[in-house]
Amino acid sequence: MWNKLLSSKRYKLKDGVLQIVQEDSYDLYRTHFHRDYDRVIFTNAFRRLSKKTQVHPFAKNDHIHNRLTHSLEVASVGRSLGLMAGEMIGRRFAQKVNPYDVAYMVQTACLAHDIGNPPFGHAGEEVIKEWFTKEKNRPFLETLSEAELSDFTNLDGNAQSFRVVTQIENSSFAGGLSLTFATLATLVKYPRSSKGVQKFGFFQSEAKFFDLLFSELGLGDGSSYKRHPLSYLMEAADDICYALLDIQDAIELKIVSLEDTREIFELLVGSRESREVLCSSTQSKTQKVSRLVALAINNLALHTMSVFEQNIDAIVEGEDIKDLPSIFSDEDLKNGLKMAKNLARERVFNEQRKIELELGAYNIIGVLLDNMIKAAYDLHTKGENGLTFKNRRTLELMGENKPRYFGSLYHKYQRVVDHIVGMTDNHATHLAHQLSGMGY
Repeated sequence: MWNKLLSSKRYKLKDGVLQIVQEDSYDLYRTHFHRDYDRVIFTNAFRRLSKKTQVHPFAKNDHIHNRLTHSLEVASVGRSLGLMAGEMIGRRFAQKVNPYDVAYMVQTACLAHDIGNPPFGHAGEEVIKEWFTKEKNRPFLETLSEAELSDFTNLDGNAQSFRVVTQIENSSFAGGLSLTFATLATLVKYPRSSKGVQKFGFFQSEAKFFDLLFSELGLGDGSSYKRHPLSYLMEAADDICYALLDIQDAIELKIVSLEDTREIFELLVGSRESREVLCSSTQSKTQKVSRLVALAINNLALHTMSVFEQNIDAIVEGEDIKDLPSIFSDEDLKNGLKMAKNLARERVFNEQRKIELELGAYNIIGVLLDNMIKAAYDLHTKGENGLTFKNRRTLELMGENKPRYFGSLYHKYQRVVDHIVGMTDNHATHLAHQLSGMGY
């Protein structure tokens, strides 16, 4: 079982044909799974995360998290969880497992988990989804199948991340980054298509490869799929980091006070330890928050691993477990994490400047879609020779993402979305201003 789940097979172009390959070479100092990590971290898509919103768009404070720093911190927690999981798998299942291989699988999945998120975070995601539901845009969508349209109206950064690493980066539409099957499956939080759901893991364009991947790992039968056990650790690392680091940013931006978080840290760190940090006369407020966050992450990570091991048989069998924090046995940690998320939802996500900038993002991404989707539609219906000067030049702006005349309308729209989703906040803003005639 675990031999399959930890598979180092890859899907890549060989002799001009996409096929499953099992690499024979094994470098003691750079294993198959170490290579996965390197392939992600050196991509353009990963590098662009430094200019994408985590929570606060265009933050003027250099300490505030962006998608890149968030992903690196999630990967750090994920590596620790993976290392502990690798040791546990070898011990519990009598498997010959290198714990560092498992650590790299989880760490790499954590690095890539937000690589498909659009500019301006979830606000950007919502704008794209809404564009494809508007009545005025219906003439451009009528020939799409129900399943194809669903990919856009329910657009999900998780599915786009899977598309980025399997299709777009490095070898475009020829295996992508060619990551190992184990790492790819660990990245997938929602192993289902967009049909009838809000959260999903793959688009119709990747359905065939997704089925091949999960069938190869023993996680699917062509109609339904189970989560890879290690994906729970990737998800938990993300949950832990965003819950605490969103609060850390909010304190830095003076949206909430340290006093507002006292009860949260008493639950996550312990009353005595929390008081010792808060009463310190030698540490600044920033240092106190950093210390409390570090202690809380350590406690949450250790308990996450304990809960993962206690429930590993049910997880492997594919029983319906929402996520690891939801089944925490330590009520203080469970409630502390829940309180942190509630505080962010009530006070941070509704902060006035954030709302103003998200509404601005609505117009920015709307302008990009209005121009690029309509240009792609004209390309599909009229051909390259039938394009207006404006639509021809609009498509030229897309560079390597420019859709070609051949292929379906669905694929052309995907290339537009690929291009917009891949933009940084800054570039999306600049380009929208140019297209609106305000960039001179």
